Amino acid sequence: MKVLVPIKRVIDANIKVRVKADQSGVELNNVKMAMNPFCEIAVEEAIRLREAGTVDEVIAVAVGTGQSQETLRTALAMGADRAILVETDLAPEPLAVAKLLKALVDKEAPGLVILGKQAIDGDNNQTGQMLAGLLGWSIGSFVSRLQIEGETVRVTREVDGGLENIELASPAIITVDLRLNEPRYASLPNIMKAKKKPLDTVTATELGVDVAPRLEVLKVVEPPARAAGVRVSSAAELVEKLRNEAKVI
Repeated sequence: MKVLVPIKRVIDANIKVRVKADQSGVELNNVKMAMNPFCEIAVEEAIRLREAGTVDEVIAVAVGTGQSQETLRTALAMGADRAILVETDLAPEPLAVAKLLKALVDKEAPGLVILGKQAIDGDNNQTGQMLAGLLGWSIGSFVSRLQIEGETVRVTREVDGGLENIELASPAIITVDLRLNEPRYASLPNIMKAKKKPLDTVTATELGVDVAPRLEVLKVVEPPARAAGVRVSSAAELVEKLRNEAKVI
């Protein structure tokens, strides 16, 4: 069984995001980029499934500019077998990404698609669900535990009330949460080997998908600065301020 793992190139989680001077977006020039943390977890889980003999091949997929090849090479260095870049200069919206992934699923015929529950830049949390809808596949979202037994995929997913255990029929879409695993670091020998692994490039046009944006960004602004806290001398004073100043009680 093949596993398809979509990944995304985002600003490194440890970098402070800055808004462009013209407020048209966030500054990406001379900014450290990395693989989305949830995508790293998805790659790690797919590799563990292959190492356990559950799957035969792990295919990493990215949608973006040519610079996304660097992120795909990271996935290959972690242990993915091959990679596919859907190259586009536009920043596709979740539905467009889902349509591109559906085209690749139709072509590659994987038995499982594992992806992060969301990307830390847009925080949309939509692509996995949309892909499942387009394919008509089972989906397990926010997964913190994954087990495959034959044609049955057992997952534990995190919900507002705690944990939920469900069984899915294969083929299935899995969107992963933080507690599923701890991604490995790519060793230097594996980084060198990754340079020789196959990385194919296709375009959205070749896949027959229109990635033109349906939304227009009018302005991007930084959130307002947080006001300093205030010390109170008693519970009575706290209640008074909450009632008369904050007006929350």
